Amino acid sequence: MGPFDYEVVQIEGDYAHLRNLTQEEPELKLVARALLPGEITEGCRLHYELFEYTMV
Repeated sequence: MGPFDYEVVQIEGDYAHLRNLTQEEPELKLVARALLPGEITEGCRLHYELFEYTMV
């Protein structure tokens, strides 16, 4: 599985809702912010590979 590219759609407290840009999926992925880079904002893009999210 992977790598995947995501867009941060919404940040709610300790969680972020991500849209998969690599594969068109109707549902958003809910991810704990502790697993994401600290400087994320809504609208930024992330790359996921080898169990790690990095900003693009």
